[in-house]
Amino acid sequence: MEKTVLKIGELAARSGLTVRALHHYDSIGLLTPSARAASGYRLYNRDDVARLHHIQALRRFGMSLADIATFLASPDAPFADIVAQQIAALGKQIEQATTLRLQLTQLQDTLSSGRSPELSDWLATLEEMDLYDKYFTREELKRLPFWQQHARRNTAWAALVDEAETLIEQGAPPDDARAGELSQRWMRMLEHDTAANPEFARRLTVMLDREAKAQQQTRITPALKEYVSAAFGARKLAIYARYLNADEMRTMRENSGKNQDQWMSLIAGVHQHLEDGVAHDAPSAQALARQWMTLYLSQIGGDPATLAKIRAAHDQEPALLSGTWIPPAMLDYIRTAYATLA
Repeated sequence: MEKTVLKIGELAARSGLTVRALHHYDSIGLLTPSARAASGYRLYNRDDVARLHHIQALRRFGMSLADIATFLASPDAPFADIVAQQIAALGKQIEQATTLRLQLTQLQDTLSSGRSPELSDWLATLEEMDLYDKYFTREELKRLPFWQQHARRNTAWAALVDEAETLIEQGAPPDDARAGELSQRWMRMLEHDTAANPEFARRLTVMLDREAKAQQQTRITPALKEYVSAAFGARKLAIYARYLNADEMRTMRENSGKNQDQWMSLIAGVHQHLEDGVAHDAPSAQALARQWMTLYLSQIGGDPATLAKIRAAHDQEPALLSGTWIPPAMLDYIRTAYATLA
């Protein structure tokens, strides 16, 4: 049968406290045992143990013994809130442990490659973790291939940056075939490393625009990013030129690269609708389709014949959608949603 009372030694052993600490709690009136044995031993019942739990929980939050006494003296002390805070604190500890594990895994990649990490390597890893924490949650970072493959990702991206810097130093214009081929590989790898999620890509872009530290770590400066973007656009225009006439191409060139931020936000919104399984005839899907077509028609001139040619190009030229975070299923979704507006 379970004991209904505990002696002070038994409570000390079960709670992890010392007998001396329990004596002190008694002397200041914080935890007075409900009874004493005939021999004089302090006896603690269930209510006493529950109060001790409250005391220990509040101590974990840094409260002084005097403040704890005041708190527990209130008949309506919201201890449920304290329990909730304990749960939140444990969650934070788990998150911190997960972060540490990820940092160590990344550094292990460096060790596995045969290199010995310098102090700067350790510091860079910690700085990078802090940087990405501003833009991604722990769960989101777990879903990103570029974060999970830290060492390999850095090596591959460094090689691409080297190529881009070399082309710029050589004076190769964005419409140079070499720049176009590089930009295609760049955008494909970026699409892959962001798990084909345009919202993640948008946040990475914001991070590179705002954070000087990110630019230093990746060497992806605004000028370099602009060069790659221009090269990618030029490559796509060269493909469209196989399907459009001179006037149509002039309009496309004039509007090339415009509204990029608006496009990425819109693409991210449609992506999320697809992820959530929102029906194409839902009001929110129709609103996205309307925005999409309005923006799109403003860039190609609004001629239905031109639109038909561009659709044909998308159907026959997979390279036009590669590295754009726009899979064929997204275009089908937008077209179907737009059709329900008629």
